[in-house]
Amino acid sequence: MDPGAIKQIIEEAIPESQATVVDTGGGNHFEAVIISKQFEGKSMIAQHRMVYDALGKSIADETIHAIALKTMTPAQSGSGG
Repeated sequence: MDPGAIKQIIEEAIPESQATVVDTGGGNHFEAVIISKQFEGKSMIAQHRMVYDALGKSIADETIHAIALKTMTPAQSGSGG
């Protein structure tokens, strides 16, 4: 799967988000950094669940075999929001 397609899925599913996705091997292993106001007040587990929910179909059919996530709010990213 193309990292750009994953970025688009995430950004469409999580309003006001900015995602950076890189392929870390084989076209089905990825790393993603997602910054969103939607993460404010949510635990890291809840933030990751939001991303996994967005990518559910691709994870279920193993188009995405593995994805490492780093999620944060704009304030946590240093961009201030």
